Amino acid sequence: MRQLLLLRHAKSSWDDPALSDHARPLNARGRRAAAAMAQAMRELGLAPDIVLVSSARRTLQTLEALTPFDDPALVEPMDALYLAPWRAMLAAIQDVPETARSLLVIGHNPGLHELAMEIAGIDPGISAMGRGSPTAQRLAEGYPTGALVEFSIASPWHLLEPGVDD
Repeated sequence: MRQLLLLRHAKSSWDDPALSDHARPLNARGRRAAAAMAQAMRELGLAPDIVLVSSARRTLQTLEALTPFDDPALVEPMDALYLAPWRAMLAAIQDVPETARSLLVIGHNPGLHELAMEIAGIDPGISAMGRGSPTAQRLAEGYPTGALVEFSIASPWHLLEPGVDD
């Protein structure tokens, strides 16, 4: 089994309107949340082999708050993950070496939320109407900043596909 961790960056600052979206840093709340996530990941024993992270400042700062991991991880900042749609994120995951047992992706909404929904095979319409498991309903409601979702993946990375039943 492989472990896929999807983490939305922590809360970012809008204080400086002169900054581009890509350059926005974490705000104080985001820094606290990222530190809390680091502690939670350590307590749960979540230590990725590989980290794919958007090149945006807020995602890199979220990663910085998580490190160091108990075991060294290969970190790959990627311009292609900045505000990427879910299919582009899935493609990046499918390119991960098969030797990786645990992968952390740090990115942005809406793509990250949509990716999590697709992998889980959650129909947002059904979940939003109160049907489906409590976990599916919770995920369908949103993917807030600093949120982490963990998936156990049975297939090789290159075969990962959406879990939606057509």
